[in-house]
Amino acid sequence: MNQARQFTLDFEHRPSFSGDDFLVAPANQSAINWIDQWPNWPGPALAISGPRGSGKTHLSHVFISRSDAAAINLKNLSTPDIRAVVADHNALVLDNLEGVSGTAAEETLFHLLNVVREENRFALILACNPPARWSVQLPDLRSRLNAIPHVAIEPPDDALMAALVVKLFRDRQLRIDTTIVDYMLARIDRSFDGIRATVAKVDETALRERRNITIPLIKRVLDGGE
Repeated sequence: MNQARQFTLDFEHRPSFSGDDFLVAPANQSAINWIDQWPNWPGPALAISGPRGSGKTHLSHVFISRSDAAAINLKNLSTPDIRAVVADHNALVLDNLEGVSGTAAEETLFHLLNVVREENRFALILACNPPARWSVQLPDLRSRLNAIPHVAIEPPDDALMAALVVKLFRDRQLRIDTTIVDYMLARIDRSFDGIRATVAKVDETALRERRNITIPLIKRVLDGGE
């Protein structure tokens, strides 16, 4: 698959605000467009969902850099403090919010979203699943969540997977042949986390054994015989 080398040129690299380059691809383009459109959102909040390792945290850092937002942990926020916290920042970033379901943090989130709207601020909500799929118990919160615009980061397609494999090896100062990319893509877990874990394991094995990265080495790692 000679395309793998081309992919590294075709995909846009976003400026790094979190220490890692970010590959722009069809799977994440919609989410990036929403971040770029801030503050011209149709409402005060936006929800971005995507699997672990898909770049949500990177996008949150891009958003923080653009908006001077603050990352907030709801579990450490009491209801009386909400208005002061919102007033101090143009925007807030709320990550891993599925965890509020069925907890006291549901009430905190409800009040926070209300104050964000009242104070003409913004909230970026990040989660693995869309808010409509969260098992929240508070009806008023359910109504608020259903009204928030949502965009999903999709699982990587073949092109993004190939570019990500090449990028992750290059992040480790390693250049690999396209035949290695072909071999890996046909056999690894087709997820962001799966790709990262495999590249890390292959690199660690090669370093430990002081060997070049070859198909036999990768086969042994994937077979569990590292």
